[in-house]
Amino acid sequence: MEHDHDCCCGHDHNHEEEVMHYKYAEALAKYVTHIHDDEVEKSVKSLLNNHLRENDNKEVKKKLLNCIDLTTLKVTDSEDSVMNFTQKVNEFENAYPDLNNVAAICVYPNMAEIVKDTLEADNVKIACVSGGFPSSQTFMEVKVAETALAIHSGADEIDIVLSVGKFLVGDYEGMCDEVEEIKDTCSEHQLKVILETGALQTASNIKKAAILAMYAGADFIKTSTGKEHISATPEAAYVMCRAIREYYTETGRKVGFKAAGGINTVEDAIKYYTIAKQILGNEWLNNNLFRIGTSRLANVLLSDIIGKEVKFF
Repeated sequence: MEHDHDCCCGHDHNHEEEVMHYKYAEALAKYVTHIHDDEVEKSVKSLLNNHLRENDNKEVKKKLLNCIDLTTLKVTDSEDSVMNFTQKVNEFENAYPDLNNVAAICVYPNMAEIVKDTLEADNVKIACVSGGFPSSQTFMEVKVAETALAIHSGADEIDIVLSVGKFLVGDYEGMCDEVEEIKDTCSEHQLKVILETGALQTASNIKKAAILAMYAGADFIKTSTGKEHISATPEAAYVMCRAIREYYTETGRKVGFKAAGGINTVEDAIKYYTIAKQILGNEWLNNNLFRIGTSRLANVLLSDIIGKEVKFF
């Protein structure tokens, strides 16, 4: 919306915009945001070469299963399919009493009530994507309404996509205002902010977006929607975990990390676990602060733990 700078309201809009821009520049100035992609690549290679093998064991795999956001976000989802999907999670406790269940079931907002009415398993949360997922391209009023309706229908957690378009043109204020407003709507419910790292393209952009999302109120930052050409990468995870660690040092607030998008193998999952462990430390390695979003990995991981192929979920 264009402002008439001679308007009769008595405000100097140019000055207000400068103050807001300075606020975000000041926040970013506390961190090293000019980072080179090739250096990140080298650091990730070295970290995984040195530490991946030590995490390739049954105990870590069991922990990873307990950190999964079991996800169904298909155009073919129906009340029946989501009910059956949820029923599998209910049955897991009897089928595998020695294993901890998944962390959450993640669905579209209109399916939250179905999950709530069907879910009987203890300690499994209901997560919903919201805010014009997966593009974040809709009216702010729609984003807020969709989030409020999801929570009203039973969602414990909300996953939204950052307004990447606003970020890329430098509209940090517009982008952060959206996150703040949705977090206000979430209140005490967890807000996970998806950076869509493939669309951000550079390590510097990922670092900046991560810091701004956390300053705006994200309880978790998440790599991807899985709907873009480039999904989660170990390099994006590395940059995000570094941002979380630095933000924690600066503010004392612990923000969670979620890897999602194209995570299909046990090795992939162990890579993200290894990166989080080396950068963030053991206190992050539980499902309050570490998640993996996936639709396929749960069966693969379970098969690996059991030692034979199972198609349980």
